Amino acid sequence: MDEEISAGAIRISGAGGEDIEAYYARPTGEGPRGSVVLIHHLPGYDRWSKEVARRFAVDGYRVVMPNLYSREAPGADPDDAAAVARSRGGVPDERLVGDVGGAAAYLRGLPGSNGKVAVIGHCSGGRQAVLAACNLELDGAVDCYGAFVTGSPPPGFPFQMPGLEDQLANLSCPLLGMFGNDDSHPSPEHVAELGRLLTEHGKEHELHSYDGAGHAFFCADRPSYRQEQAIDGYAKIADFFARTIGGS
Repeated sequence: MDEEISAGAIRISGAGGEDIEAYYARPTGEGPRGSVVLIHHLPGYDRWSKEVARRFAVDGYRVVMPNLYSREAPGADPDDAAAVARSRGGVPDERLVGDVGGAAAYLRGLPGSNGKVAVIGHCSGGRQAVLAACNLELDGAVDCYGAFVTGSPPPGFPFQMPGLEDQLANLSCPLLGMFGNDDSHPSPEHVAELGRLLTEHGKEHELHSYDGAGHAFFCADRPSYRQEQAIDGYAKIADFFARTIGGS
């Protein structure tokens, strides 16, 4: 564990080589480091998401979180930027993959990188973490209650995000999934289908579902937060990162 960290805004090269904003948190100590690309949740590039980035930096990792909405609403408050992104149908999948790829390349290029990068996302970011891991060479992926990894949005849903069933055969790394049994998107049935497909494709995976928790149970800023489940979930994520990308 690293008690001293540094964090702040940087610029990275995202999809198509476009210059985008990102949040970078890192331990100040020397030594080889694994790295994490954090994909923020649907509410955006907000305080809670930055707190998560700093948490993983304290755990010994370099962390970059691209601002996925910086093109739609540069400089806007997170709520306003998220509203603009929603009005445009969300972040295109191809662009997301490019932004995560740019963040991973930035992290691998840092002095002291051990070359290993994992991706983690919450909410919409959970699906996007799986999407990225199916299209990029990564060392680990964590899906925190990502909707529509399996299944499709119901009629009238504000986003039309296709399921990723046909991409799971391309998963490049072990996958850790964290879900709540009281969630409807993804539902326990969606999670079971994800596990079935990953087993069918011979992909290393570990899926955990918590009773008494629904969507966004990690998010301490929301009524959905569940302390006991979040504490256990963070412990499992820490173990997974230690195995897949290593610490300091």
